Amino acid sequence: MIKKMTAAELRRKFLDFFKAHGHAEIKSASLIPENDPTCLFTTAGMHPLVPYLLGEKHPAGKRLTDVQKCLRTGDIDEVGDPFHLTFFEMLGNWSLGDYFKKEAISMSFEFLTTQLGFAPDQIKVTCFAGDENAPRDTEAASIWMSLGIPEKNIYYLGKEDNWWGPAGQTGPCGPDTEMFVPLDRPDCGPNCGPACGCGKWVEIWNDVFMQYNKTADGKYVPLEHPNVDTGMGVERVTAFMQGVRSAYDTELFAGIFKCIQEISGNPEANSDNRSARIVAEHMRASTFLISDGVKPSNVDQGYILRRLIRRAIREARKLGITEPFTTKVADVIIAEYSEFYPELSEKADFIRSELHLEEEQFQKALENGTREFNKLIEKFPPNIEHKVISGRKAFNLYETYGFPLELTQEMAAEKGFTVDEKGFQEAYEKHQEQSRAGAEQKFKGGLADHSEATAALHSATHLLHKALRIVLKQEVAQAGSNITAERLRFDFTYGEKMTPEQLKAVEDLVNEQIKRDLPIVCEEVPLEEAKRRGAIGLFESKYGDVVKLYTMGDFSMEICGGPHATHTGALGHFRILKEESSSRGVRRIKAVLE
Repeated sequence: MIKKMTAAELRRKFLDFFKAHGHAEIKSASLIPENDPTCLFTTAGMHPLVPYLLGEKHPAGKRLTDVQKCLRTGDIDEVGDPFHLTFFEMLGNWSLGDYFKKEAISMSFEFLTTQLGFAPDQIKVTCFAGDENAPRDTEAASIWMSLGIPEKNIYYLGKEDNWWGPAGQTGPCGPDTEMFVPLDRPDCGPNCGPACGCGKWVEIWNDVFMQYNKTADGKYVPLEHPNVDTGMGVERVTAFMQGVRSAYDTELFAGIFKCIQEISGNPEANSDNRSARIVAEHMRASTFLISDGVKPSNVDQGYILRRLIRRAIREARKLGITEPFTTKVADVIIAEYSEFYPELSEKADFIRSELHLEEEQFQKALENGTREFNKLIEKFPPNIEHKVISGRKAFNLYETYGFPLELTQEMAAEKGFTVDEKGFQEAYEKHQEQSRAGAEQKFKGGLADHSEATAALHSATHLLHKALRIVLKQEVAQAGSNITAERLRFDFTYGEKMTPEQLKAVEDLVNEQIKRDLPIVCEEVPLEEAKRRGAIGLFESKYGDVVKLYTMGDFSMEICGGPHATHTGALGHFRILKEESSSRGVRRIKAVLE
């Protein structure tokens, strides 16, 4: 019998099950990828583990399990329907060159049947159908049948459905097998199943078998040590186990909706209300992003955060909320999620401060936008018969001042105007195409580049970090890092522009360490020991009990996942190209090795 459970019970049940099967529990990594230039956010459970999937040794061993915070931005504009989320949690178990298909599928089957309560005939699975690059995955299908899944419940689908990766043009990839369970509704016909698209069958879990490496010339070469990567969404599974339509109807959002109703005085601000769903979802995502160090800004992660907060504020106005409210909603999220994500309570003051400042700034933007709107109206001749605000100008109000089309239409109607809605949609779609094209560029190099060039630049960021602390005479903290094969970009907490003298001192200090040709040594030590030895820890909430500690002679000591050069003399000459503001209280340095 299917067992009803909360999200907290699901998380704990999953982790305890895999710990009992020899897996080490690791903490969620930050929503901000560490030293990955190809993604703004951690988009999947496997994302932080890429170096280990590519062969680096993980301090916790070859079998891992976790609950990973994730954020995807492609569907921001779809949030508001019953299903889409930007922030979500992903359960995962990992084999880094240890077990493979038989053990992975057997454990998935055991968890679904003994822990979640599904009968074997309630489960349907899909396997890779095969193509010119890789054979049909009859091995996975045979394992499922040996466990009791009827052959009629096994479907073979192509690469678009049952293949993962590579993340970029090259890298680890392979077939997957997906598990589906039925919603309480009739079949659409005799062939109803995962491939029919009627909505009855819901994907509950995915086991990915990374057994190939796609090369630059398009070949699929078998990996010497294949890996297993699985993913099960907390929100989706919780909703299914509780028999409700969506995550918005679970306890994950109940407290947030209650808070929104109390602030608005609107009893209809519930899980069925589109605006209330947007406020709840975007505030949850924003609270988690800020807890990981992101500040609202006009670039990169900060731009997405600003967009989420401002969209939440706009939708809150439709519910009748005109006073500042974001910190009140954040307090509910912090209270309800801190037991599993302690970084929320640890950063509570920072979260409240950033939300308060952004809400104030957006209020000013709305005031400025209203002035701009009035100037626009005044330019029309008084006796004109058809008073229409062009779609392009309406979109400019949206993009520059955050005015949704509905607000512009309301204000226009008060003045006897209409808005060219079709023109607005055309301008909006053009903007979306440009945004997607820009986002795709983030992925063109692959999920992670582990060349000698990037390893050297990674090591240079450690030297830069320590040099900044020495020159600026304070414990500046890393606020972000982005490395390509050509340059490094390092964000750090500091409240003012660095002087030319300070920049030269930092540059000289880094180059001095390079000339000393210091050895770069990696040790695996307990986290507490690393702290006692004075190591700098970035995104500390993600670390397990054992960490990798990189020491560069007597100069730098940091907890880090790597990769790195073997000695500083291999780095070449360090040169700072630019120092600029990244966001409020955060500076950014761009530098190269020559």
